[in-house]
Amino acid sequence: MKTIAAIATPLAVGGISVIRLSGEEAISLAEQIFQPVSGKKLSQMEGYTAAYGDIISQGNKIDDGVALVYRAPKSYTGENVVEISCHGGLLVSRNVLRAALEAGAAPAQNGEFTKRAFLNGKMGLTQAEAVMDIINAQSDQAVKSAKTAMEGALYQSIRSVCDQLVAVAGHLSAWVDYPEEEIEQVETSHLLESLQQAESQMKELLEHYDVGRIIREGIETAIVGKPNVGKSTLMNLMSGVQKSIVTDIAGTTRDVVEETVDIGGVILRLADTAGIRDTQDVVEQIGVDMAKKRMLHADLVLAMFDCSEELSDQDKQLIEELRGLPVIAVVNKTDLEQKLDTTYLQQHFQRIVFISAKNTDGIDQLKQTIFSMLELEHIDGSSPMIANERQKNCAQQAYQMIQESIATLQAGFTLDAVTVSIESAIESLLELTGERVTDAVVDEVFSHFCVGK
Repeated sequence: MKTIAAIATPLAVGGISVIRLSGEEAISLAEQIFQPVSGKKLSQMEGYTAAYGDIISQGNKIDDGVALVYRAPKSYTGENVVEISCHGGLLVSRNVLRAALEAGAAPAQNGEFTKRAFLNGKMGLTQAEAVMDIINAQSDQAVKSAKTAMEGALYQSIRSVCDQLVAVAGHLSAWVDYPEEEIEQVETSHLLESLQQAESQMKELLEHYDVGRIIREGIETAIVGKPNVGKSTLMNLMSGVQKSIVTDIAGTTRDVVEETVDIGGVILRLADTAGIRDTQDVVEQIGVDMAKKRMLHADLVLAMFDCSEELSDQDKQLIEELRGLPVIAVVNKTDLEQKLDTTYLQQHFQRIVFISAKNTDGIDQLKQTIFSMLELEHIDGSSPMIANERQKNCAQQAYQMIQESIATLQAGFTLDAVTVSIESAIESLLELTGERVTDAVVDEVFSHFCVGK
């Protein structure tokens, strides 16, 4: 494959930038644009060694920096790799990359370095996908989960089920195809036990998918209520920044204001929505419609009510619309005289938290209630978890095929029919791990990566 090059650090001003080259000619191409002050050529350097020197383009020095040499196969990609660290300016970084391209390197595509690591057997597909999860992680739990996947926990879990099915399928095929050989007879009870064990393992993985999604993506949380109940104040308190405008004027918030909050290592994706009320203002009505839409699709709804006012018809209408949704009723303004009928709320909500957003009272209790309601205390980022829809679809197909094989066996069909279902399950599991996957799937996976990775 052609030697590729890209800027591996963010395109922003910083202390240093790193330009990475990977491929059979990486060292020889880097040698054309990097001259160590020691006089020793890069081609004479051993792997895992570095040199300080000048970066050259068309005979002119464009910067000074450090070149780090990795030799195949002991590199990230499994190929020869050179990483040139230069000063972290946008122009300097681009000039060094341009010099590498002029020397003969090709521009790297999205995720091409990690794709080569996968193709060269340095990591499995689930481990490669975990690389991007580490980059995008916004919480300690997300980092922990991604690292667990990168270390091969999911691969090993899937591989365990796959190996079990391969052993079963191999025994079935041998027993059916070579009846004259002295092959141990297939015991239906033992076969059923093996398939049910595989079914149980896949079911457990699939059941943990939503937990993994919460760890990676966070919890979509909508703060709703009528105007002036304190939604924006709560948003600002929980996020720790002045994100939403707070005034006594009803209808101040017209758009959806978003921010992320880390509670116990799990991210809440907070959305402060427009006050829900009947309005003749066209722009405000759009905001109200957006608020209701966000409320219906949220993983968690914080429904706010004003402790200092009696429940209005708008409050009661909102309560009806919240029926069946994952909601916590948040009674705000407890620092004022109470006029709210809490009995009505208790009849409609399992969880009610009383706060004063003005005085920050009850905020910790609200966070604890959120944690308890979503059972976040049971989240274990070190467990193997399905990380994305591609993996989920493959796992779901394998699970269904295992169930089909069990049903076929219990219905008394021939072992040939059982074998067909088992082999289909194996195909899906191998696609999940990347051991038997199409080029189109591989290209799709790595298209979501950043260029330098």
